[in-house]
Amino acid sequence: MNRPAPVEISYECMRFLITHNPTNSQLAKFTEELKSFGVQTLVRVCESTYDKAPVEKEGIEVLWLNLLKCKFKDEPGCCIAVHCVAGLGRRAPVLVAIALIECGMMYEDAVQFIRQKRRGAFNAKQLTYLEKYKPKMRLRFKDTNGQNCCIQ
Repeated sequence: MNRPAPVEISYECMRFLITHNPTNSQLAKFTEELKSFGVQTLVRVCESTYDKAPVEKEGIEVLWLNLLKCKFKDEPGCCIAVHCVAGLGRRAPVLVAIALIECGMMYEDAVQFIRQKRRGAFNAKQLTYLEKYKPKMRLRFKDTNGQNCCIQ
């Protein structure tokens, strides 16, 4: 299967790497690619097709979406890789779009921002979902000086 190359999406101090879902046979190359982008966290938004132990042995934590807030708050500017099966119009771009929306970006801008780097991202159903998505500003917090910040 021909899979698209990983793409980096950066906004303010947030960095995401949208990539495909590896198999165990591709895991060593996949992990090296993640490390080349400085990834220390990998978020799975699909069923697992690989053993996460070798990835974690390389110092890359494998998480799910609900742990993003803690990660961005604890390690500002870190790069988080996000994968679904192919990293196209499935769940990975939607997750990144939701993170951008939760940081204050309008959904149209988030979609355009991601599509500039990942053509073909999002299908009609996902666009409808993002259009109706109501941000709860979950990726915002007050820093030590009492200033509002986007968690990144």
